[in-house]
Amino acid sequence: MKLSVKVEYACRVLAQLARHYGSQELAHIEALAKAEEISPNYLAQILGDLRNGGLIISRRGKFGGYALAHRPEAITLYDIVYVIDPELIEFQVGQEGASGKRVSEVWAEVQAQFVKALKEHTLESLAEDRGEEMYHI
Repeated sequence: MKLSVKVEYACRVLAQLARHYGSQELAHIEALAKAEEISPNYLAQILGDLRNGGLIISRRGKFGGYALAHRPEAITLYDIVYVIDPELIEFQVGQEGASGKRVSEVWAEVQAQFVKALKEHTLESLAEDRGEEMYHI
């Protein structure tokens, strides 16, 4: 399976926002882009998708920026993937041929386990500080 760059970047920027959850300051796109080494233009597209998907809030203007719409422990990897790249979790396998039905059943089991794992991991776990250098927004 290949994870899209867009999903990876969305996870990274959300982890950055999770580290600042609860503060009164909104994160600026320039600071987020610099901290996560993402093009500001591409990040703007991702942030738009995340806002439209209800995972973040934004405010325009001089004191504007971005923040999580929910607590980090309430946002799962499933939520992120569903908003950014739903095809990653919604695959279909045909049932044609002598083996099609069984192949489809096995892939459905794999899909169910994948979805279960995505729902078990939260944004909070992505934002954990494990002694790495941390950037402040």
